[in-house]
Amino acid sequence: MPAETEIVPEETVAEEVTTGASRLEEEGDIAADYLEELLDIADIDGDIDIEVRNGRTYISIVADEETDSLKDLVGNDGEVLDALQELTRLSVLSATENRSRLVLDISGYRDRRNVELAKIAKDAAEKIAAGSTSVALEPMGAYERKIVHDAIAGLGLESESEGEGASRHIVVTPAQ
Repeated sequence: MPAETEIVPEETVAEEVTTGASRLEEEGDIAADYLEELLDIADIDGDIDIEVRNGRTYISIVADEETDSLKDLVGNDGEVLDALQELTRLSVLSATENRSRLVLDISGYRDRRNVELAKIAKDAAEKIAAGSTSVALEPMGAYERKIVHDAIAGLGLESESEGEGASRHIVVTPAQ
């Protein structure tokens, strides 16, 4: 027997979209307040920008001039940035009881890293085109793996994450 299809009035759909957008805006405001307090405690100058796109809240901390303090908040290979992002997500969870997928960027680090990740994907694709049966990439976090998986798929190849914890990495193979 076919499943019944529920017809949802347009007003309800529009309300759900608006509710989702307002939830993300609230998430951004909570995250910005948390980060602003953190910057004040650490006596670090920075402006906080909030943007909602693609169903996520993006928070950026920027300054007119890049300071060592902001570089310290990024850390080596974005380790401090990733930790701050998790702490910010926890502050949102604590305030809203909803898990957050917000993305935190400081001084454009994530944008620069996305360019590097696209190059890593392209280099792997070139190795596959040159005859390699698979290419194992360096370990990276879940967010960066997602970006690389998307780039690899865009290049017409397949990729899979392997390993556990800090050793989790991507293996690229030709499309089947």
